[in-house]
Amino acid sequence: MQRIPLDRTPELLRPGLTVYAAGCAGQPDGVIGAWRNAPGCAEGVSFTGVYIPGVNGVDYSELGPGARMRTFFLAPEFRRGFAAGRIEFLPLHYTRIYPYLRDAAGVGLAVFQVSPPDADGTVTLGVSCDFTPALLEAGVPTLAVVNPNMPRTSGGPVLPLDGFTWVTEADTPLAGLETGDVPDDIAGVGSVIANLVNDGDTIQLGLGKVQAAVLRALEGRTGLGIHAGMISDPVLPLLEDGALERVTTNVALGGPELYAACATDPRIRFTSVAHTHDFDVLRRIPKLVSVNSVIEIDLFGQGNAEMMGGRQVSGHGGLVDFLRGARYAPGGRSILATAATAKDGTISRIVPRLDPATVTTTLRADADLVVTEYGVADLRHGDVDARAAALISVAAPQFRDDLSRAWREARQSM
Repeated sequence: MQRIPLDRTPELLRPGLTVYAAGCAGQPDGVIGAWRNAPGCAEGVSFTGVYIPGVNGVDYSELGPGARMRTFFLAPEFRRGFAAGRIEFLPLHYTRIYPYLRDAAGVGLAVFQVSPPDADGTVTLGVSCDFTPALLEAGVPTLAVVNPNMPRTSGGPVLPLDGFTWVTEADTPLAGLETGDVPDDIAGVGSVIANLVNDGDTIQLGLGKVQAAVLRALEGRTGLGIHAGMISDPVLPLLEDGALERVTTNVALGGPELYAACATDPRIRFTSVAHTHDFDVLRRIPKLVSVNSVIEIDLFGQGNAEMMGGRQVSGHGGLVDFLRGARYAPGGRSILATAATAKDGTISRIVPRLDPATVTTTLRADADLVVTEYGVADLRHGDVDARAAALISVAAPQFRDDLSRAWREARQSM
């Protein structure tokens, strides 16, 4: 292990090197700042990592001439680099990103944050334990950034500080996420979903306002668990009132109170994507309920969770991994959630058919329950006509007649 001052970390870069820079709250802002302060240090360097829209907006391809970036989500901050051909977008499920980073990405340096060492000289990956373990498994050279703001957490790897190739220090705030206000329609979706959750269930929720709405609607329940890729601030009330008995996650994204709870609450355990998203793990969790948002869903049951107006705005993430795992779990069920409309009620999110310019994120055969604020469409055992009718029944009332006519026309050509 070699200690290196923060301002000398640019010296570790060289043309042709592929660098993994951690995302979520593991984003190494101190090192990124040092790279930015050393113009040209990233010339010819390729960067990769799993960067969450709304959280990680660093365009690494702008750090130097000939720099490139490979990402698995396409955040708004990446549009310019993507249009210019500097950023590559890989449409992979979370379960496939992990082995890709470990075995096929050609990473020559992994950069990530760790908690301060304890008396034994060991650290943890804190609240960002998702993909960094893949690079540790691969044995690539490492630059560990000790950040006093990164909590020491349980469940993930406990690592000797002197086992890293290089170690530096940076006292920077952790990346976070503010849930903000939940719109009335999303609150309605959360209430409908909460009625599908029983005491003792284990829940998986995607990140965002639907997660917040569901968790708020579950206050007062008992014996609940969470098995998910990410947790955020809305879990705190359920931890405080005892509704949550167990939490298994890769990442926490929120504010200081959440990060403090992750350090002290024994119910919260962190592990890698290789565990949380693994199909064999998921299908063995009794009463697993997966809840994930889609942008729109058509009358065939096909869902789009990553494009708007033909433009890539997100990525696959772990949606399909959890959807399929929950379907096979004992007593499990999967839920696709969306508000019924967009743009102040002028656009239906239940559509006759996905636009040809839009990719299909979830296949019709994968759809079980679809929820809007108007109710639940149970697609599990219906034929194509019954499924279409169920979806029309949870569309906003002003669009139902048009959707029924569109289905009749589609049915005649099938």
